Amino acid sequence: WCGFLRSLLVSLRMAGLRVDFGLLLEPLGFIKVLEWIFSIFAFATCGGFQGETTLLVSCKGVVNKTVTAAFAYPFRLNTVVFSAPDPKRCGGTWTDVYLVGNFSSSAQFFVTLAVLAFLYCIAALVVYIGYKHVYQQNSKFPLTDLAITVVTAFLWLVSTFSWATALADIKMSTGASVIPGIESCKAPGTTCRFASVTSMKTLNVSVVFGLLNMVLWGGNIWFVYKDTNLHNQSKRISQTP
Repeated sequence: WCGFLRSLLVSLRMAGLRVDFGLLLEPLGFIKVLEWIFSIFAFATCGGFQGETTLLVSCKGVVNKTVTAAFAYPFRLNTVVFSAPDPKRCGGTWTDVYLVGNFSSSAQFFVTLAVLAFLYCIAALVVYIGYKHVYQQNSKFPLTDLAITVVTAFLWLVSTFSWATALADIKMSTGASVIPGIESCKAPGTTCRFASVTSMKTLNVSVVFGLLNMVLWGGNIWFVYKDTNLHNQSKRISQTP
């Protein structure tokens, strides 16, 4: 990769900049713009999320006291603790209560891929717009673009389904099902009721954008492939009697 990048920079420097926005009107460039935009929405909707789970606790000297547990990206829920109902912690019966689960690997995988895809789209668009002549004349560039597109499409598939599974578990770990696992709520004279949890619509949207990115990158494989020698060779073979 280092050698290829070095040769790419040398080639671009020698070829010179020729700004041409014409490729953006073609499927190859237009889809790359959509990939760039959708990658922004993917990491913004997931990485920028903040929420909290709220319970109503009644215990010694406390009636329907609101306790909250604030959580956010990267969703290490096992480090998130509920606030105590009162300074006396229900007469000593309330202990620190944590949410369950660590979903940081799936969330960070998804967001990291979105950021890398965003950066690659910028680099590709610079080449498409300013160095189209180099891209079309040097067979290595389309082949490299094809390889990266195939790998990225596959990673979108893996990361999106991994994140969707993690999101379902996050909803379980922050919903009403948390109460049966809280030992302090089982103490004599103590009752806990689930109040609310922050809406996760933006996280649902992040999964949708993950699927859209997967479709875009998968569909773009064909348009990148058409610019490679592999397509030209197969075309010549099919035309040979």
